[in-house]
Amino acid sequence: MKIKELRELTVEELSTKRREIKHEMLNMRVQQQSGQLENPARLRLLRRDVARIETIISERTKAAAPAAA
Repeated sequence: MKIKELRELTVEELSTKRREIKHEMLNMRVQQQSGQLENPARLRLLRRDVARIETIISERTKAAAPAAA
């Protein structure tokens, strides 16, 4: 997923997306352990997507904190 698309989402939507991706990663790791994973490079892409989402969430919470104080 592109960073531009992620920045358009709300924090709640980002959290939901992160949860879905982590669930997909869990399923893929199980497949990998059983030798059934067809595309192991997808795990790396998902891990990077999670990092992007967490970065955007932290940016927004840091930006909101000084405004509230």
